[in-house]
Amino acid sequence: MALPQRLTDRKRVAIVDAAIAEFREHGFDATSMDKIAATAAVSKRTVYNHFPSKDELFAEILQRLWAGSVAQPPVPYEADQPLRPQVMALVEQKMVLLCDATFIDLARVVFGETIHSPARAQTMVAQMNEKESGLNIWMRAAQQDKRIKPVDLLEAAHMLMAPLKTFAFWPQITMGEPLLSPARQREVIDLAVDMFLCYYSAEKPAA
Repeated sequence: MALPQRLTDRKRVAIVDAAIAEFREHGFDATSMDKIAATAAVSKRTVYNHFPSKDELFAEILQRLWAGSVAQPPVPYEADQPLRPQVMALVEQKMVLLCDATFIDLARVVFGETIHSPARAQTMVAQMNEKESGLNIWMRAAQQDKRIKPVDLLEAAHMLMAPLKTFAFWPQITMGEPLLSPARQREVIDLAVDMFLCYYSAEKPAA
């Protein structure tokens, strides 16, 4: 009985992959379930057995994006360790995600369609907001330890990741620019960490 289940799972993955490709190339509204079925090399009935509608398919793509963004293991706060390598680990982890071609493909599809139909993403965004990110958990611990200034944690987290979004996310999503080279990744990571510590660190610089 295991083999049919694995075949069913493979078909489901193929359908979602086909939907991602079609939505990206033609847009949500212009993509038919027939075209998705043809691209996935399955019958239209099989598509509907897995996903009763295109909205269900889009929700699955959102779920993939969300799962990818929260799947990374949290960076633990260490009170007896310097801040810089810990902040560096947080930023490096995010950069790995933003330089993953699959994640960027999903993000292009999602952001392209949610701009036109924001309601499609409301449920998933609410779900994402319910789960506190590892970054926010780290920030709170560092702030409680009085090593980060008493500022709004959400704002501080946004500021830490702002250089990454500026150089490694939005140009790739909106203008199709290539993923950053390893050398450029390092430059952006160093910029983000330096800016964050310069403004938000409560520790006095070493003499």
